[in-house]
Amino acid sequence: MACECAQVSVQTQQERQTLRVALALNAMMFVVGLAAGLWAESTGLLADALDMLADASAYTLALLAVSRGLAFKKNAARWSGVLLLILGAGIVFDVFRRGVFGSEPEGMIMIVFSAISLVVNVTVLKLLGKFRDGEVHLRATWVFTRMDVLANLGVFASGVIVMLTHLRYADLAIGLIIGLYVMKEARDILRDASATETPTCSSNGSVPS
Repeated sequence: MACECAQVSVQTQQERQTLRVALALNAMMFVVGLAAGLWAESTGLLADALDMLADASAYTLALLAVSRGLAFKKNAARWSGVLLLILGAGIVFDVFRRGVFGSEPEGMIMIVFSAISLVVNVTVLKLLGKFRDGEVHLRATWVFTRMDVLANLGVFASGVIVMLTHLRYADLAIGLIIGLYVMKEARDILRDASATETPTCSSNGSVPS
């Protein structure tokens, strides 16, 4: 019994350490990406930066959920999904706003900063790989980061197109795709959280096996 408790304690500490590293990297890249997105007038970069902020929030919720009960972990996953849904809707709104009022994205800036973000997110995804089949709140963090990697690749590709053609529509298109994909991932996280069963106690207060 003592051995099992020690193993759980070590695993919990490892989860916390991994989430802290992921949180620090994403918080840093949110600031960098936001500045780059505003500088480059790029919807894709701004969407990517806001996605980093959502990730940082999800990692914070997951940190709070470590060593807590399953009900708390389900709620952490749900809040992560809701946050992601709001973020996706905001990105889509910004795409239409820039489509109406115009923008002049800078392709080279998009390429450079999306490449930096890609390196960071691939690193974080590898760290979180062990959570892929873990508890619901940890699975949500892996889904968030996987989406980031795909978004980085999309922004990089649109940056190349913008630089070569000087057409802003590639940036708007990738921003819209990221926004819609974010909303799809939010739905998946919410569905996963709802499908996870919370153990119920029997009449004597024990949890049935």
